[in-house]
Amino acid sequence: MIRHLAVLLLLLGLGAAFAGLMAGYTPDEELNLTGRYYAENTAKDIGAANIVTAIIVTYRGLDTLGEVTVLFLTATIVGMVLARGRRERALQLELPPPGELLETGSRLLAPLILLLGAYVFINGHLTPGGGFQGGAILASAILLLLLTYPTRRFGHRMITVVESVSGLAFISLGVLGLLFAGGFLDNRILPLGEYGSIFSAGAIPIIYAFVGLKVGAEFSSMLVNLSETEGK
Repeated sequence: MIRHLAVLLLLLGLGAAFAGLMAGYTPDEELNLTGRYYAENTAKDIGAANIVTAIIVTYRGLDTLGEVTVLFLTATIVGMVLARGRRERALQLELPPPGELLETGSRLLAPLILLLGAYVFINGHLTPGGGFQGGAILASAILLLLLTYPTRRFGHRMITVVESVSGLAFISLGVLGLLFAGGFLDNRILPLGEYGSIFSAGAIPIIYAFVGLKVGAEFSSMLVNLSETEGK
């Protein structure tokens, strides 16, 4: 009873706080100085049709590096925590084989999901999307296969290689931006190309491709580690 009352009071307090914020909210009639600079100069400076992508990859490239690092540490911690359980007792589940419909459907959908993920991060400089979104879509294909074949063991080596190579390439592109352009992950190490075309925005498509592969590998690693401890 006391716990329910505390939860109710917490919800009422949060509701009152948000209600006060909404009641006193006044939308800005114009962009602030920073926002106006991005809106007016991004296309000219970065060559990306998607302003959000340009800001994430170039203007705040170090923050993007931090986000990728946090995700990498999370995947590493999950693997280390679950590794002990795998050594103590191997996973042995007696499950029936997947039905023909499920198996055929997963074999059909998994390549399409991977293709969609690649499309999302390759076109991130033109349309909504990018490396993080595309990487999550890639990992969803692995999740589909894990649900279809729960007793099958997926190779950690391939996932590790993809993650390591993508991370190294991402850092290398960032350093090249420091050496040959205006800063870390500066996309102007390559020509900006024709605005609005697939080969535009300098190195952003390449950067996002490696980010997408790295994020997809990290999510996949966590999913595989969790699947191998299921049922213990």
